[in-house]
Amino acid sequence: MAKVVFTANIQRHVQCPATNAEGEDVRAVLDNVFRENPNARGYILDDQAALRKHVAVFIDRVMIRDRIKLSDPVSGTATVYVMQALSGG
Repeated sequence: MAKVVFTANIQRHVQCPATNAEGEDVRAVLDNVFRENPNARGYILDDQAALRKHVAVFIDRVMIRDRIKLSDPVSGTATVYVMQALSGG
């Protein structure tokens, strides 16, 4: 089971503690998390079920490539980090 961690800046907007979730890809892992925490879904995904522009997902420190289908593979020992993408300068 992958560990899923939501950063503190996301948790200011919606409660989503770290959890473990099964799944072979990012979509399946997040779907399992959202089954237990449906309020987080609307903050992380848009109405087309793709990642919102302000959200970034990393698997073991590597940013995912597929922001639409969320098809990047996730191993059972991975840590999936979900964070708000910050911009500015």
